[in-house]
Amino acid sequence: MGIMQGKKGVIFGVSNNHGIAYAIAKQLFDEGADIAFTYAGEVMEKRVTPLAQEMNSKLIISCDVTKEDEVKHVFEECEKIYGKLDFVVHAVAFANKEDLQGEFINTSKAGWDLALGVSSYSLISICREARPVMNEGGSVLALTYLGSEFCVANYNIMGVAKAALEASMRYLAMDMGKNGIRVNCLSAGPIKTLAARGISGFDHMLKAAALKSPLKRNTSLEDVGKAGMYLASPLSSGTTGEILYVDCGCRTVYASIDEIEVIKSSLQQ
Repeated sequence: MGIMQGKKGVIFGVSNNHGIAYAIAKQLFDEGADIAFTYAGEVMEKRVTPLAQEMNSKLIISCDVTKEDEVKHVFEECEKIYGKLDFVVHAVAFANKEDLQGEFINTSKAGWDLALGVSSYSLISICREARPVMNEGGSVLALTYLGSEFCVANYNIMGVAKAALEASMRYLAMDMGKNGIRVNCLSAGPIKTLAARGISGFDHMLKAAALKSPLKRNTSLEDVGKAGMYLASPLSSGTTGEILYVDCGCRTVYASIDEIEVIKSSLQQ
């Protein structure tokens, strides 16, 4: 029996089988979890449905997280099918492509509202609707990135959105904790996902991260999937209001010897 045997939950944001949300879902499923999946729009329905069916999902449901009535409907349907839930995974983020390149100073008000609404406020509305249908000891997990703390080229408005997500997570941990529910974030290192390819210069970010990392490699989907399973499971029963960094140690290093050697080599050429 897996650690998640008998546990039930819902994942917002799976879009393909090469993403972080899918990696977490797969780890949860392999450990015995029963998972509901949401999708946004007809195109995403066609992508998500076969992935959810692979994991024997009893509920595959449409949800635009910017519409609070749709979020509410998801949890109403979850309760009908599963009863009380044990985990929720928030893997939803979006920003206009033009706001993920160039200067942050050129971010439009509409672009700001869109990015923070989809990527940050949605965690609040999801937690609000999830709380009444979650078991004590349950877990809410949201995905973030280091661009929330440091300036990352071309991450721009998404860095601000992730900072808002992380701050929201801490306040939500206080509120949800009254019901014995944990709320945490997982901050993954750069991984070559479809979403990441929308960030200008992402391939260079991967190379830089591998040079900086104490483990001398990039983070894998398996790394993140296992960490997500930990945070969603009873194994993390005493952890809430925290950010778990799964980036092969990049956050701990300002400049590595390997980076310095690359710079020296380029200057000598």
